[in-house]
Amino acid sequence: MKTRLSRHRPSGRFITSLFIQELTMADLAFVVTTVAVFALVAFIARGVTKL
Repeated sequence: MKTRLSRHRPSGRFITSLFIQELTMADLAFVVTTVAVFALVAFIARGVTKL
């Protein structure tokens, strides 16, 4: 049972929120990097076929 004072303590909520934000940014960085690598490979493949 939660007491009146326990509702005012953060109880790790901020740490969890920051951790989720970090994971979201890591996922976003991974997706952007993956798309950039595939775009680079496609650009190189297009250049090779023109030779």
